[in-house]
Amino acid sequence: MDYNTLRHFADSWGLLGMFLFFLFVVFYAFRPGSKQVADAAKAIPFKDENNE
Repeated sequence: MDYNTLRHFADSWGLLGMFLFFLFVVFYAFRPGSKQVADAAKAIPFKDENNE
């Protein structure tokens, strides 16, 4: 494989793959059940905090 072949692959299929991954991440973040997961994750740093 030479540089031009790899560049052609990255310009076409690589871009399509990154776009599909982006769409997957967006849909995963905004799915109906994600609010509870996000609320649980944002509370992790304060889980072991003592209220003294």
